[in-house]
Amino acid sequence: MKRKKSKKRVKRSSNIALLLFLIVFSFVLIDQFLQMKVEEKAISFLPNPVAEDVQKYTPILQRELEEVNLEEYTFVLAAIMQQESKGKGGDPMQASESAGLPPNSIKDPEQSIKQGVKHFKRALNYGNKKNVDFPTVIQAYNMGIGYIDFVASQGGKHSEEIAKKFSLAQAEKNPQVYNCGGDKNNFRYPYCYGDFTYTTKVTKNIESLTVSNSGKIPKDLLDI
Repeated sequence: MKRKKSKKRVKRSSNIALLLFLIVFSFVLIDQFLQMKVEEKAISFLPNPVAEDVQKYTPILQRELEEVNLEEYTFVLAAIMQQESKGKGGDPMQASESAGLPPNSIKDPEQSIKQGVKHFKRALNYGNKKNVDFPTVIQAYNMGIGYIDFVASQGGKHSEEIAKKFSLAQAEKNPQVYNCGGDKNNFRYPYCYGDFTYTTKVTKNIESLTVSNSGKIPKDLLDI
C-alpha cells in the first residue's frame, strides 16, 4: 500500500510540475507576442521617407521616362517630386513655370509629370552637352537651364556656394520678385532665387528611395 501511495504522490508531483511549466511557458509566449506587437506598432509610427502620394505616382513617372529612354532616372524624378510637393496638388512636379506658365497653372497630375519629365530631359541633355556634373542637372530643375551655363563657366561642378552666386545674381535682376517675401529670417535670404540647397535635399530623397526600394542609383549620381 505504501508503494502505491508513493507512486501516486510522485505522479501527482510530476503533474503539478508539468502544469507549472506549461503555465510559465504560456506566460513567456504571451509576453513575447505582446512585445512583438509593440515593436510592430512602433515601426508603423516611424516616418515614411517617401510620401504615399509620390509612391502612387512613381509608376506613371516610370512610364513617361520609358517613353524617352530615361527609365533609369525614375527614382530621381520621384525624389524631385518628393521635394517639390510630396505628391500633393494638381502640379506635383511643380512644372508649370518650366512650361512658361505661372506657378501651379497645371491642374492635372499626369500633365504635370509629362512636363516635369520634359523639363528634366532638357536639363539632362543640355548638362551632358555642357559637360557639367549630374548634381548641376538636379539643381537646374529648380533654378532653370541657365544654371547649367553658369556652372559650366565655373568649372562644371555644382556646389551650394556656386548655387548661391547664381541665385544672388538672378535675384538682383528682379529684387521685387525674388526677395523671399521680404523675410530676412528665411534661410535663403538674400539668395532668394530658387533654393541653393535643392540638390542636397533631392539627393537625400534619392538615398531614401533607393534604400527602401532596393533600387540602383544611376552612375551619374555617384558624382553627388
